[in-house]
Amino acid sequence: MTKNPSDEQFTTVVIPHLDDAYALARWLSGNSADAEDIVQEACLRALRGLDRYAGGNARAWLLAITRNAAFTWLARNRSKALVATEDIETLARADATTPEEALIAKAGTAAIELAIAALPPPFKETLVLRDINGLSYRDIAEITGAPLGTVMSRLARARGLLMAALGRPETE
Repeated sequence: MTKNPSDEQFTTVVIPHLDDAYALARWLSGNSADAEDIVQEACLRALRGLDRYAGGNARAWLLAITRNAAFTWLARNRSKALVATEDIETLARADATTPEEALIAKAGTAAIELAIAALPPPFKETLVLRDINGLSYRDIAEITGAPLGTVMSRLARARGLLMAALGRPETE
């Protein structure tokens, strides 16, 4: 059986960045099940658009597709007033040595999860793309279609709102 050239391109361009696509979809949707649906849709869109992929940053390209798929999916499947969240996996819990430390780690993670989930969508996506996915300001501007200065101000505002929600001063 011969491989289709688009299969090889999909394997090299899309597959390495699926974890990042899932993480973005998870943060934008608020839960794992919806994120899986969003990433599946994003993969279908990426496969259909491979012939238009001009090279460059494949991760940013896939995350832009994932972002668009998330907003389309959320508009179609959720009421604008509905906000769904679930606990994120607590990596710190695995390192905790006592039940108290595990509880503190979980509570801290849950507070961060809720604070991020409460951010307005433009701030939330900018924060997630930069601080969780580690994208450059330029990549975020390309993904969101916002000017570079807007990306920088959204990130500063998102961090400020996050710190205020967590009860910490912004100038730490």
